[in-house]
Amino acid sequence: MKVLISDWLLHQGLSSDYILMISAIIGVLLITLLISFTYYLTKKTVLSSLNKWISATANLWDDVLLEHKVFPHLLLLLPPILILYLTPHFIHFDSPLHGLMITFAEVALSFQVARSLSSLLNVAKNIVDKKEKAKHLPLNASLQVVKLLVYLVATIFAISFIVDRSPLYLLSGLGALTAVLLLVFQDTIKGLVASIQISANRMLTPGDWIELPKYGADGDVIEIGLNTVKVRNFDNTVTTVPTYALISESFKNWRDMFDSGGRRIKRSIIIDISSIHFYQSSELEKLAEVKLLKNYLSQKQQAIGLHNEIESKNINSNVQSASTISQLNVRQLTNIGTFRAYIEAYLKQHDKVHQQMTCMVRQLEATSSGLPLELYFFSNDQNWVNYEEIQADIFDHLFAMVPYFDLRVFQHPSGHDWQQRK
Repeated sequence: MKVLISDWLLHQGLSSDYILMISAIIGVLLITLLISFTYYLTKKTVLSSLNKWISATANLWDDVLLEHKVFPHLLLLLPPILILYLTPHFIHFDSPLHGLMITFAEVALSFQVARSLSSLLNVAKNIVDKKEKAKHLPLNASLQVVKLLVYLVATIFAISFIVDRSPLYLLSGLGALTAVLLLVFQDTIKGLVASIQISANRMLTPGDWIELPKYGADGDVIEIGLNTVKVRNFDNTVTTVPTYALISESFKNWRDMFDSGGRRIKRSIIIDISSIHFYQSSELEKLAEVKLLKNYLSQKQQAIGLHNEIESKNINSNVQSASTISQLNVRQLTNIGTFRAYIEAYLKQHDKVHQQMTCMVRQLEATSSGLPLELYFFSNDQNWVNYEEIQADIFDHLFAMVPYFDLRVFQHPSGHDWQQRK
């Protein structure tokens, strides 16, 4: 059967000088027609029916096979297999096209097998990714390493088919190329080690918000690869960061902030020091109308009254000096202290402030710009837009309340201030 075409041409009276060449051309055409017909028929019948059946099933894992086009990749194995089977039957062994067709089929088959294995690995990763336990596994980086090895093996086999040598012969020569391979794949090796460390220490997972100022990255991690980590910034640009940079340099991960249930607000109101003074009794009567200050004023006035009563008993001077001394030694409420107490009471009753986390108002060291009152608390909503709105609403209210305590917020003079002085 191998010489079927050449025998037929010989019976037709064709010269033996041209029989080998013409039979090879006819054989290639027949092989091409048979492969095209078989591939088209299989695709339209078997593959189409398989796709419809999978789409109708309730299983999700088989839908992943369609998503990653596993069956079309497996179908592409058919042409090189048919070439290997049909070539000896339609092309004479002595024809140069015989060896060329066999080599082409073997090379194509090796790479198509690698491609099919790659799609199957993608399916496995997709299925495993849906499990919560696999969230911290370095699947993407490990998968890329396996794919690299698969294609490396496919390349070795392809070269062995072309040079007509055993793959073991080529593998034996790789030892001498180890230094070159380490140099070529140094980023890949460092990326693999980094991805394993990142996963083992749970330093990073897709979806985390991270900051790497050196690389201009500030956003959500969308992919952790073998060589790079992709970060979608908040302006919708994508920054690519070397994977090994995440273990060789520092970065900020906001994941624990979201897991904690609160997001920190840390800002200061700078008070003009010249506006700080003691309260008189008439001013305290006005403050008593503020609901949030009733308990504070009641407790403070009792404590101050008790302290001043004890101090007055310790004064043994004449009436005039005693009056002077008592004015210097008595305790009095200040407007800055009362305002600080008001802020604390306001935050503790605010429904957007996390009450189970640190909430305080403290004085920082006075500077040439005034006395900073720092608010340190946490909102119970971590969403960026809501967080900014909560923060703005709280400070809008507090800035509006500052004059009520006879205080002034410090700010550097502007042109408008100098115009008013004139």
